Amino acid sequence: MTERSLRPLTEEEYLALEEASPVRHELVGGIPYAMAGASLDHNLIVTNLVALLKPLARAQGCRVYSETARLKVSEDTFYYPDVMVVCGPKAHPLYETAPCLVVEVLSPGTEAQDRREKLSHYLRLPSLQAYLLLEGARPGGVLYRKTPSGFREERLEETLILTCPEGTLKLEEIYEGVA
Repeated sequence: MTERSLRPLTEEEYLALEEASPVRHELVGGIPYAMAGASLDHNLIVTNLVALLKPLARAQGCRVYSETARLKVSEDTFYYPDVMVVCGPKAHPLYETAPCLVVEVLSPGTEAQDRREKLSHYLRLPSLQAYLLLEGARPGGVLYRKTPSGFREERLEETLILTCPEGTLKLEEIYEGVA
């Protein structure tokens, strides 16, 4: 058995690890965690959502990223959201810091982290207008929408009204082709 010392990585060490690694890692509290692959339905939901968000984002001068774009939420924590929309200048060549919308598609392996840890980090981002959690197995989910008094939790209905990018999405279109 080989012993290995575990210590928190700096931002520079983490970014160097990611550049050299064939596997993506999220960094939480300075500790890298390898990411698992996703199901075909998960990928289809993400692809559908990006296709629906792209025209809205482009019309409003925003960018849409999916799965392989990093989001820095604190000095020692980076995630790879399933989808994020960012308006304004790029923060850094390797990551973003100020999304207005972040989306995670739930899976049995990530649901607890998405509903607790990531929720806590994402809702602290000053730029964030909404955090969307989509069910991976069936149409549905929860939207955390920013209001003057904080974030409000909304169960998804047939349509999803967004403020950033501004527009309306149909749940059936997000889940088109999903078993």
